[in-house]
Amino acid sequence: MGATNRYPDEIRRRAIEEVTERGRNASEVARDLGMTQTTVSTWVRQYRRDRGLEPGPTSEQTARIKELEKEVADLRRTNEILKRASAFFAVEADRTRTR
Repeated sequence: MGATNRYPDEIRRRAIEEVTERGRNASEVARDLGMTQTTVSTWVRQYRRDRGLEPGPTSEQTARIKELEKEVADLRRTNEILKRASAFFAVEADRTRTR
């Protein structure tokens, strides 16, 4: 589900189940499991998104976006290196022509 594994998957599943299937309040579940309400609410929200029950990106879409952002950053770095190399070789070529 999420990117971080601060809590075991079983705890995550249990918290989601308590809220979505048993109708418990996220703050009660969080208190019982020793975590914040925000954590439980975030898990439940993502669970619902992944099942098309709530608008927003699914876990798969979020992972793909992160992957693409990393790829874009890598391509930008590569492009900058190529620009600098091109400028360097252009200067070198100009020097050899003027000799």
